[in-house]
Amino acid sequence: MQIARINDYRDYTNTDSEIVTKIIAGETGLYEVLLRRNNQLLFRVVRSYLTNHEDIQDVMQNTYLKAYVKLHQFKHKSKFSTWLIRIGINEALARLKQKGKLVSLKEDGDLDIDKQVIRLFDHQKHNPERKVILEETKRLLEKAIDNLDTKYRNVYIMRLVEDMSVAEIAECLKITPSNVKVRLHRAKTKLKENLYEMIPKSELFEFGANNCDTIVTKVYSNLEFV
Repeated sequence: MQIARINDYRDYTNTDSEIVTKIIAGETGLYEVLLRRNNQLLFRVVRSYLTNHEDIQDVMQNTYLKAYVKLHQFKHKSKFSTWLIRIGINEALARLKQKGKLVSLKEDGDLDIDKQVIRLFDHQKHNPERKVILEETKRLLEKAIDNLDTKYRNVYIMRLVEDMSVAEIAECLKITPSNVKVRLHRAKTKLKENLYEMIPKSELFEFGANNCDTIVTKVYSNLEFV
């Protein structure tokens, strides 16, 4: 399928819904605007199901191609991104099934919701040493998120990384808003557990060789007065 290209997608201020209407009317080049606007979101959602880079790329491509063919089915009742993600999730699940990897996505019982949220800092606002620390924090967090079960990982990504609403997530995953909250709570709880398990306990609050040398030197320098 050959889709026309545009000069600069940033020149377009129309909403996704308006762009869909224009594409159906014949302005096919505008489809690139939808791709570029939704690439990050779609990648993160698909990445919450799959970890292989080639699989992720294939699923994203298939998602966009199927969405293009089915644009006339978009009802404009919800966000285009929500509709697109639904297609992406189906493609990701199909890829997992193809590989023989079954994913348990059954609903969970209700729980109280933990309001704590893990947030990453903007790296541009910190000095080089701080950036190194934050990069390592980011690496550990991504690894801990990867270790979550799929049904918790995708909710965590959509809600806390992409800031999608509970209602939008419920629509994408075809579960109740209450269940979205339950999964989010469990995702955060398990994420904390994963992070804790990654850190060698012997290194927590470690005094360190330099500190040890310093305190020994200070003590001995005062022993002559005792």
